[in-house]
Amino acid sequence: MRHMTPQADVTYRALFCDLLTDRVVDALPLTDVEFDDYIGKAGSLRGTVPLPDEALARRARTALRPGRTAVWLERGSEIWWGGVLWTTTTTGDERGRLQVQIQAGTFDSYLDHRILSRSLSFTDTDQFDVVRALVEHAQSQPGGDIGITFTDEKSKVVHPRIEFPYTELMRIQEIVDKLGKMQNGFEWRIHCFRHPETGKRVKLLQLGHPKIESTSADIVLDRPGQVLTYSLPSDATVQANVVVFRGESANQDQASTSLPQMSDAQVAKDDLVDGWPRLEFTDDRSGVKDVATLNSLAGAALDRMHRPEFIPEVTIRMDGRISPALIGSWIRLRIRDGWHEDTPDRRFRVVGLSVSPSSRGKAETAKLILEEDTYGRDSS
Repeated sequence: MRHMTPQADVTYRALFCDLLTDRVVDALPLTDVEFDDYIGKAGSLRGTVPLPDEALARRARTALRPGRTAVWLERGSEIWWGGVLWTTTTTGDERGRLQVQIQAGTFDSYLDHRILSRSLSFTDTDQFDVVRALVEHAQSQPGGDIGITFTDEKSKVVHPRIEFPYTELMRIQEIVDKLGKMQNGFEWRIHCFRHPETGKRVKLLQLGHPKIESTSADIVLDRPGQVLTYSLPSDATVQANVVVFRGESANQDQASTSLPQMSDAQVAKDDLVDGWPRLEFTDDRSGVKDVATLNSLAGAALDRMHRPEFIPEVTIRMDGRISPALIGSWIRLRIRDGWHEDTPDRRFRVVGLSVSPSSRGKAETAKLILEEDTYGRDSS
C-alpha cells in the first residue's frame, strides 16, 4: 500500500477585489477559514478577519463591502476558491478585541440575484448555447458584468422551442438549474483558477453533458491510509419509482374552469418487476404549461430517484493530488475494515470538496462529497 507524505504547511491568502472590475482592494489576514465548492449547488467560504488595531480596521472597512466585493482565496500561488462577499458581522468582546466574520458564496450565487430584463425564446438551440445566452443576457445589463467567461463546446442536445417569459420573474440561476434537471440535461458550475499563461484570475462557466467529468487518471484513496473518516449513508425516504409533476393551466379563458397541466406518470417498470414496492413522488412546477416539458422534468426526476439516495463522504489528509480541480474527477475508494473486509474497490466521482486549512496544530484536511459510478466503467 502506498502512503502519501503529508504536505508541509501552506499559506492561504484572501484577496478582496471590486466585483465588477476585479481590481484588488486589499489582502487581509483570514483565520478560522472553511470553504467548499460543489457541482449542482453554490459553495461557500466562512472566515474571520481579526482587527488588532485601528489601521487594519480602516482597511477592512474599505475592503469588505457585502454585495460589491469579490473574494479570492489563494493557496500558495494557486486560486482555490472564488466568490461574492454577501455578509459581514463585526463583533467586539469584553476585552475590547474586534473582528469581522465574513460569509461568501461562489460566483454562481450572483446569478441567484439576477432576473431576465425581458422575455427570451430559443428555437432549435443547443442547451449549452441557451445557458451561455442566459448568462450573457445577465452580464449585458448595466452593472451586471462580473467577468464570467465561456468556452464554445456543444452538448448535442437541442431544444426545438423553449421560452422564458419575463412575467415569471425567474432568477437566472433558477432557470439554468431547471434546464439542467430536464431529461438529457447537464451539470454546470463556475470554475475559478489562475490562467497558466497570463496569471489572471478566471471565472469560467463549466458545462458538462450529462455530467462534468475529468479525463485524468483515477486517484486511489485507502483506509487504513489517507482516508481518516468516511460516511456511506443510503436514504430511501427520497426514493421513488413512480413520478408525476404538476404544472400550471394552459387555459387562457378566465371565464372557464382552469385545471393544471399534468405530466404522464413516469414509471420505473423494471424496478416494480424486480420486486421493489411502489414508491410515488409528486412535485409542482410553477410557470410550466407544456406537458412535454413536465414529462421531461418528471422523467429526469425518476432517473435520479428510482434507487435510494447514496451520498458518500470521506475526510482525507491533504496531499499534492488534492485540489479544487479534483471536482468532476474519479477516485477509487479502498476500505478495509470490519464492515468492508470483503468489499471490492468502489469507484466514485467527486462532486464536492470542503477544505479545512491547518490551524492551532490541527492538520489540513479535505472532505470529498462523492457520487457512485453508475455507468459500469472499468476501474481496473
